[in-house]
Amino acid sequence: MAERLRTLTRRTVTVGVLAAAAGAATAAGGALPGGRAASAGVGRDDVLASGRRTAPTATGPPAGPVRPAASAVARAAGRTADAGLSGDGASPAGPSGVAATALSAQDRPELPRGGRSLFPRYRVVAYAGLPGTPALGRLGIGDLDTRTAELERLAARHVSDGREPLPALELVTVVAQSRPGRDGRFRVRIDPGIVDDHLAAARRCRALLLLNIQPGRASLLDEVRAHARWLREPDVGVALDPEWAVRGRARPGEVFGYITGSELDAVSAWLAGVVADHDLPDKLMVVHVLAPSVLRRTGPLRRRPGVQVVRSADGIGGPVAKRRSWVAVQAGGAKAGARHGAGVLSPGFKLFFVEDARGRSRLMTPSEVLALRPVPDYVCYE
Repeated sequence: MAERLRTLTRRTVTVGVLAAAAGAATAAGGALPGGRAASAGVGRDDVLASGRRTAPTATGPPAGPVRPAASAVARAAGRTADAGLSGDGASPAGPSGVAATALSAQDRPELPRGGRSLFPRYRVVAYAGLPGTPALGRLGIGDLDTRTAELERLAARHVSDGREPLPALELVTVVAQSRPGRDGRFRVRIDPGIVDDHLAAARRCRALLLLNIQPGRASLLDEVRAHARWLREPDVGVALDPEWAVRGRARPGEVFGYITGSELDAVSAWLAGVVADHDLPDKLMVVHVLAPSVLRRTGPLRRRPGVQVVRSADGIGGPVAKRRSWVAVQAGGAKAGARHGAGVLSPGFKLFFVEDARGRSRLMTPSEVLALRPVPDYVCYE
């Protein structure tokens, strides 16, 4: 109970910080901080822009082995491979600016460091955050390229059992709010330019980009589909935060939210469709689980080709508390069998640079993380 209260207090403070940022965006009178105007059909309460910009969006082909999605070929041939996908009117080339070109069978889209399968070849190690908002994690602090270089070194310390490190930037793109906003959904979406900036930074270091979603009262699937223009890319996945998914009259930060297996399954099914339509490599879908109660009735969650679903244990505290949280979260599937996604959810683990090291506590070392059983496929640092 003490740990849950500590976590909820921290989350409430965070929501207050973000509400102030959203207020600044609203006060801009129609122009978002950073000089971008709000998109047509999106109210000022629905978009959160950062006052501090990162590197400009790349206009050329992505670095490394990432190749244009197969949908580019379909568009070049006059077909409509994107039919049925929700989007935002992005150009056919997508956010990377890659021109539509004919691809041979050998030019199928790959992961940033090669291949089309995530596990067991790779162990994904991520930094989470939102620029200009240090309360949300390391990714929001300082220069973006400095952070990615730091992440590269950290990822190299998580190699074991022949796994290769694959860095990832987990960017919070939908932020839960304590205010309802114009549509009453208690969330805001960040400026699309910030997403483009982080995708460009991820490609400079051959990393994944994960779009973190705190849905508030919005539909989880709707928020995922709203990011279709990026999720059609071979190096972009999603991270879902159930604790921020509230219902009824609840407000984010006041109670822990939750999502169900049927909601996760709907997202997984949609992502599998994107993977199939665009001939993409494995798509990563991380579910952050603060406590077993935030992931409920997971029976309908099914394994789908091309979608790797990770259940990440997000407890806060020192090594003893973290291991206890790990067992509670990961054992949910083992004890209850298929009802809780056994055989579908891969193990993940989250660490907090500040919260885990408060008082007389300390942050777990990479070797201690790799000593967990099962060994995490995904490790995230906030």
